[in-house]
Amino acid sequence: MIQVQNITKRFDGFAALDGASLSVPAGSVYGLVGPNGAGKSTLIRCLTGVYRPEEGALSIDGQPVWENAALKSRVAAIADDWYYFPQASIRDMCRFYQGFYPGFSLERYEKLKEVFQLDEKRLLRRLSKGMQKQAAFWLTLSCMPDCLILDEPVDGLDPVMRRQVWSLILGDVAQRGVTVLVSSHNLRELEDVCDHVGILDHGKVLLERSLAQLQDNMVKLQVVFQDGGGVPEDLPVLHASRVGRIHTLIMRMNAGEAQARVASYQPLLADAVPLTLEEIFIYELGGADYAVKDMVL
Repeated sequence: MIQVQNITKRFDGFAALDGASLSVPAGSVYGLVGPNGAGKSTLIRCLTGVYRPEEGALSIDGQPVWENAALKSRVAAIADDWYYFPQASIRDMCRFYQGFYPGFSLERYEKLKEVFQLDEKRLLRRLSKGMQKQAAFWLTLSCMPDCLILDEPVDGLDPVMRRQVWSLILGDVAQRGVTVLVSSHNLRELEDVCDHVGILDHGKVLLERSLAQLQDNMVKLQVVFQDGGGVPEDLPVLHASRVGRIHTLIMRMNAGEAQARVASYQPLLADAVPLTLEEIFIYELGGADYAVKDMVL
């Protein structure tokens, strides 16, 4: 389990993290989402021991992260800007990783060679961005970590390789109980792989729930009122739009409650439509004010 309690991290007086708290259940895939500058990468650097928070506490499996070499040998991470030695090949980095991860599996490294099909003797700096990211996954998954922390993990990979990488990660979750924390702007992809989601904004975690609870707490209704009428003022609507006679209403409640509230107005049509994670993200962060705005230039 990853536990973060009220951590604060400042840079020149600016609080990149301002009392952030979250809890990642063991053996789960937790999606950390938020707008640019929300503090996601800073939080990940705190979890990997790169930064030390000024306030609060964070732990993995009940152990503090800072200056804990034994714990870090069980935690692997892939940053958005994955580091490698400029003169190193994949094989060179393999030997480097073996020195830090006692559980590094050469057997798995050889098996993954069939998946990634990269020249392990070629200098990493001469590979494309996508090939470098493949190399990062090849080496990291060979470490056999108990906890995997990922920052924009599949950026730069083609669709087939993205699916392959996620298959490997989810296989580790199912077979070895690996705990995964992943930060990404690709909400559609997270929706397919995550079972828990946390929304971070301005250095604070606004909410965190299982994906099922998050989707059950907000609903989209498509409604046609009698005589083409407008939306009643006493309906607790977060956002409303209209195309022809059809009103689309976003409401913070489950589908059953929303349909019961609307039913009292005897609508001609009232259908509940599941919200995507992207829609939930937009409306939890500020509704229509956060959505894309039409600009006249």
